[in-house]
Amino acid sequence: MNHRKPRTPRTTRKAAGLGIVATAGLALAAGTTTADASPGSSRISHAIAIAVDMAHSHADRIHVTQFDQSFSVHEYGPAVAVTANNRATAESVGCSAEDPCRSIALSYQIVTTAGKDARLVNATNISRAANEHCPSCQTLSAAYQFVVAMPRGIRLSRQAHSELNSISHQVNALRVSHLPVPEITQRADQLAREVKTILDREAARTPRAGDREAGFRPTVTMHRHVR
Repeated sequence: MNHRKPRTPRTTRKAAGLGIVATAGLALAAGTTTADASPGSSRISHAIAIAVDMAHSHADRIHVTQFDQSFSVHEYGPAVAVTANNRATAESVGCSAEDPCRSIALSYQIVTTAGKDARLVNATNISRAANEHCPSCQTLSAAYQFVVAMPRGIRLSRQAHSELNSISHQVNALRVSHLPVPEITQRADQLAREVKTILDREAARTPRAGDREAGFRPTVTMHRHVR
């Protein structure tokens, strides 16, 4: 039984205005991520964008089954230096072999940016799973990060947002799943592949007029960290 009050899925969309940013701004953004941005947020200061997302689950003898998920979409305009931080942490503490804990944290972060510096996103994607005095517990943390770099600024289509929203609901539906952790991992991976397919399609539809000026073609990079 999950003693924790179910949380409404976080599906956010953030858009930045145009701005001119020096490469040095990336170092500043990295230095201010913790101080200036909280999990599930998107912040733009002096044309420096910071996206921070996190899922954290803690199970123990009182809260035996715990689940947390984050699914966020951050859309930024051209010439914006971006720092993206995505984290998933799951802990199982002090449960017995007869009544083991189950702790699952899944975090999906999508960041889009554009312009000649679009590929210079300072991205961090990490997960951590820990069993403390809990030898038979099931613990899973999975962080998926998608960085979309495009020569020209373009918003994700209405169809893409609808499909991503559907995937977000499917991620949240895993909250009530009784599947073993390895199968939850497979399902989370499958949903991540579906996100990648949607973003690849969106990148492919962008106009090619700005490719030569920016020096690259649209790219979608996926980072996966599962523990």
